[in-house]
Amino acid sequence: MNNIESTVISTRVRLARNLAEYPFPAKLKKKQAREIIRSVFAAASRLRGFCLYDMNEISESVAQSLCDDHLISADLIANRQCGAALIDEEEETDGPRGKFSVMINEEDHLREQYIMRGLNLPLAYHKISGIDDELSKTLRFAFDAQLGYLTACPTNLGTGLRASVMLFLPGLTRINKMNRLIREISRLGHTVRGVYGEGSAADGYMYQISNEVTLGVSEEYILSEVQRAVLEIVNFEAQARKALLAADYVGTKDSCCRALGILTQCETISYAEFLQLVSDVKLGIALGFLETDKFGALDDLIAAMRPANINLFIDKPLTAGERDEHRARECRKALNGVRRSDR
Repeated sequence: MNNIESTVISTRVRLARNLAEYPFPAKLKKKQAREIIRSVFAAASRLRGFCLYDMNEISESVAQSLCDDHLISADLIANRQCGAALIDEEEETDGPRGKFSVMINEEDHLREQYIMRGLNLPLAYHKISGIDDELSKTLRFAFDAQLGYLTACPTNLGTGLRASVMLFLPGLTRINKMNRLIREISRLGHTVRGVYGEGSAADGYMYQISNEVTLGVSEEYILSEVQRAVLEIVNFEAQARKALLAADYVGTKDSCCRALGILTQCETISYAEFLQLVSDVKLGIALGFLETDKFGALDDLIAAMRPANINLFIDKPLTAGERDEHRARECRKALNGVRRSDR
């Protein structure tokens, strides 16, 4: 397993757009918001098999599950009366499998997103830009010759492009180098956030790296600069993992192997404890203490074990205790193929 595979989790590219005929979402009347939903859905449905999720109609569990998967935001969920999302997942035959998401009436009229595993910013941009180009043939986007695409927040003016990469950085976190990295990344015009964006925590050693500048630069420049920053961070993380082993080889190995032991033997486990332990298992695999043929499956497990996703899988609300028992059972099954190496 190379450094990129053990560090990069996913790539996401988002475009912010607004319709020229309407005020920004904060000033929309309900009737106007519903008109926008109908117009966008009609235009998008001709492109792909988008499924409409109306925030006023879906359950709390479905909404939270979509938010956990980064397909919608907490702000969109809060806009129950006027918010909606269009979501479509690619089939295996389409090549690298990703997900399209168009949030309607969040901070902007449209937040178009494409999310995929691994590191491939050019492909992710190509995918969502294709959708954007087709939508622009039917919908008239607010655009200014000098300022570019007009957005509700000035920080998105210009390209309206936000390119972000989710990274797994246990080495830098455990040797206390993340604050220094965040300062360096900020100096380069990028930002480091937690799992769910601005103001969120970096649970499970996971961080989002994204561009801050959208005005006065091209889409190609943004993508290349974020890619360059990510590759540098991947190298920093590899060095940090070596430093971690040099400082405490036995202790690091023990924490990774102990985490696997707990997850494969426990009868009940909370999501917070599970996330920390499975992250240590991922670190153990990356360092060679543990072995598995399906490293990426651990990220699927992390998603499946979230409370909202468990409720959806069982198809009924569960108590916290019942979810913890279910999570323990699924961990025992899913991690059965992870084993200690001879290292």
